[in-house]
Amino acid sequence: MPIAGDCLSAYCGSMAGSSTYEKVGIAGSGTIAAGLAAAATRVSEVILLARSEGSAERGAQAARELCEKVEGADPGRLRSTVQADDLARCDLVIEAIVEEAGAKAALLRSVADAAPGADLATTTSSLSIADLAAASGHGERLFGLHVFNPVTKMELIELCFIDGSPEDLRRRARNWCEAIGKTPVEVPDQAGFVVNRLLFPYLFDAVRLVERTGMGADDVDACMRLGGGHPMGPLALLDMVGIDVAVAIGESLHADSGEPGHRPPGLLIEMVGDGRLGRKSGEGFYSY
Repeated sequence: MPIAGDCLSAYCGSMAGSSTYEKVGIAGSGTIAAGLAAAATRVSEVILLARSEGSAERGAQAARELCEKVEGADPGRLRSTVQADDLARCDLVIEAIVEEAGAKAALLRSVADAAPGADLATTTSSLSIADLAAASGHGERLFGLHVFNPVTKMELIELCFIDGSPEDLRRRARNWCEAIGKTPVEVPDQAGFVVNRLLFPYLFDAVRLVERTGMGADDVDACMRLGGGHPMGPLALLDMVGIDVAVAIGESLHADSGEPGHRPPGLLIEMVGDGRLGRKSGEGFYSY
């Protein structure tokens, strides 16, 4: 969808000749936002945008603490705000909130208006980039930037561009990912991209195994760690991802593919209803 009038002029003028990003806004204050903010301080000024003063303070504090785990990170480059207008001079704004299409599209529209000269990115792990681009009204500016938790340790970034994305936007995105110490891989615009498309049927099969057999989570995980050579068992990994996030990803995958293996198991849905969301709630397949 075209960018109208003055916004298009501001965007094109700001991006002319740029090879990467120097001032980055991150809209969100959760785990992914904080980890991405810490990594970004290696090369960029970073503004963390949150909905409330309390969440802004918590997100910024988490990001500053994570800077200690990132070589070259500089917590002095980070500040937080609750005012979208403070993103006006950013050349990249990244949406990093809950995995809900409507909420993401609304936030992207808001930050796009506040920062007319910025490229836009979304950290979605399962939603269509083309659909978000259309819903945001700023299609030429948007790309997918799927980072993995914990952001400070995981090297991969799945980059996803829509048809017609300018080559200079693709170049800036790749250069910035590499500058913050990550390996970007361009992936197709399909639900779950590559990693989650392949990973979640395996994770859900582990849950179904528990449902069928009554095996304990620790025994299932031990089998895959010691027999499969995995660094973490599937049920512990679900706890780290977040049970609610896993259900949302599964629903998006199943809606796209129709494959039974992508449907979230009933046990996970029950756990969400009980508030057992994994590490972030203190209770999932394990207690924390």
